[in-house]
Amino acid sequence: MTIEDFVSCMAEASGEDFSQFMRWYSQAGTPEIDAHGEYDYVHAKYHLTLRQRTPATPGQPDKLPLHIPVRMGLVGTKSGQDLAMTLNGEKIGKDAVIHLRDEEQTFVFTDVAEAPVPSLLREFSAPVKLHYPYSREDLAFLLTHDSDGFNRWDAGQRLALLALDDLIAAHRNGVEKVMDSRVIDAFRVLLSGPMNDKAVLAEMLTLPSEAYIAEQQPIVDVDAIHAAREFVRQSLAVALRDEFLVIYEANVTEEPYAPTPEQIAQRSLKNVALSYLMSIEDEQGLALCETQFAADHNMTDVRQALTLLVHSDRDDLASPALKAFGEKWAHDPLVMDQWFTIQVSRPQADVLDRVKYLMQHPAFSLKNPNKVRALIGAFAQNRVNFHRLDGQGYQLLADVVIELNRLNPEIAARLITPLTRWQRFDETRQALMRSQLERIKQEPLSSNVYEVVEKALA
Repeated sequence: MTIEDFVSCMAEASGEDFSQFMRWYSQAGTPEIDAHGEYDYVHAKYHLTLRQRTPATPGQPDKLPLHIPVRMGLVGTKSGQDLAMTLNGEKIGKDAVIHLRDEEQTFVFTDVAEAPVPSLLREFSAPVKLHYPYSREDLAFLLTHDSDGFNRWDAGQRLALLALDDLIAAHRNGVEKVMDSRVIDAFRVLLSGPMNDKAVLAEMLTLPSEAYIAEQQPIVDVDAIHAAREFVRQSLAVALRDEFLVIYEANVTEEPYAPTPEQIAQRSLKNVALSYLMSIEDEQGLALCETQFAADHNMTDVRQALTLLVHSDRDDLASPALKAFGEKWAHDPLVMDQWFTIQVSRPQADVLDRVKYLMQHPAFSLKNPNKVRALIGAFAQNRVNFHRLDGQGYQLLADVVIELNRLNPEIAARLITPLTRWQRFDETRQALMRSQLERIKQEPLSSNVYEVVEKALA
């Protein structure tokens, strides 16, 4: 069956015309929606304007409008509940799909009893980028009141990114960092509310990663991003310590391990809470982490506890835990891969020395792609240590790529990727990364590696 056959069946079953929808398969690029809403207090109407655009791509400078299904709701700012929606005289419920087919359309909802905040693209109803001028208050409101789990998570990520932007700027300018109280207040509501979906709650409590934050920045400031994210984690942990403790203790279980959705969600939420407590190296948090590691209840909990211990400044606790874990699992290559990764992903400044030391470990071999990814690949993703200002992280990666070029050109070509993104960084790091690419280029390279290096330096 072809895509055309499938779409034809869907059209016949639904009675919808999918001819415009097929442009999704013929037009390249990610569509973007610019949205704007306005509430008419006098007439109890809400006007929602959506404008779609797809950026030009090679060979397709001009794009036709797509058929974009937008699942949405209107969340009342007074009630905090989804409002009943009436569109074009038809009652469409509290959660509905509207169809954006033109370049720009305005949808007028009537009988809107109170000023709403729109919840757009619920359940990620279309793979598009949404631009809506949400205020921080709007985002905090959606995070704590929206009925759609995906949009609650997305609101939390957007709110955190705005707070992080402020803190990154503060770090660059050398001024005092101040935590946005709206983030703390919103997290307090999450932690104090019902735990109906623990998996979603765990995701909502997880901050954007340093890699994702970097993607949002025009120039990547590695140190500022790391400092800002750590400041947010620690600020939340200090302000909400008791709440995180309650969450952790409520999700500890002695039930036998089972890979069920319920237990997976429970472990995820518990470990997120523990990670916040460990970010401030709270004595009770440290005790819980040690206990969780020693209990050896399941690999997920043991690995998370070991990671948190190793990533803390308590080497007196981390070292014996690493030794015990390594000895117990020395026979299992895949678990030892995790053992390597945990050590080289820690934020402390001794990581480069650890990488060099672990490269001599009996369980490591440059001839084993899994080991290379677990140790060298993981180190290259440790942004604050790989991007050291002395350039030694880049030098180590280049040394490994040169050696791997002779052993496994395919892995070498993939491993070099972090150096090829040199243009995203400050001038000092750009020069350091380029110099290592130039050094690699001087070697007798395989076609795999040469192509990547040549393109990066072009």
